[in-house]
Amino acid sequence: MAEHTLAAYTQALEDGAEALECDVRLTSDGHLVCVHDRRINRTSNGQGALSTLPLKELQALDWASWKLAGVGDTPNADGDVTSRSILTLERLLDAVCDWGRPVELAIETKHPTRYAGLVEQRLIQLLDRYGWARPKRGAGSPARVMSFSWLSLRRCLEMAPALEMVYLMDRVPLRLRDGSLPLGVGVAGPSIEIIRAHPEYVDKVHASGRQVHVWTVNDPRDIALCAALGVDAVITDRPRDALEQLSELARG
Repeated sequence: MAEHTLAAYTQALEDGAEALECDVRLTSDGHLVCVHDRRINRTSNGQGALSTLPLKELQALDWASWKLAGVGDTPNADGDVTSRSILTLERLLDAVCDWGRPVELAIETKHPTRYAGLVEQRLIQLLDRYGWARPKRGAGSPARVMSFSWLSLRRCLEMAPALEMVYLMDRVPLRLRDGSLPLGVGVAGPSIEIIRAHPEYVDKVHASGRQVHVWTVNDPRDIALCAALGVDAVITDRPRDALEQLSELARG
């Protein structure tokens, strides 16, 4: 399945994923869409920076052929050909709401961006429409915000202080190597490379009362390592394989 398409997320849920992860960027006319790269060249048949293009133009592009080339089209659960359209965050939220079982959603804001705080503003506004930005007392939100940018998380916290924040890291800053995190952040998001090199980091974060969510964990050896260390969540491209292995480890 092509990344960030509705078909890919539907397949992950059918495979048993308990949560979904998406990257969001803002179009030139203010819509949040699920796209990883700053430019659209790799994952569509268009070219250019996503932030310079309106949603209507992005919707006219093919966002799946690059992945499906040579393997044929795969029908989705409704019997239609796999969706090739760009996926808006709103459409993904609708899919999560309608799935029929609780599903969490980890939303990564991509930075740097020409729109600065507008990304976070639009994100919180959209989550508000679903009642997810400011959940009632005693009720948690199924959504959490992730970012490598502490400034992005801080903006979200100012608008929605009850929303869970994940500070993503491809290296742990010196000031945070004791397991602490920026004020208001409840989850550390280290890469699997960090965990391989410094497995003791998990215990340090747990000792500070926070959780550890590790990305991107595809290798069975890394799954086993995360399980042994008591990691709270893993982000993987292979949810079915990961769940099967974790079940076997739990039984063993």
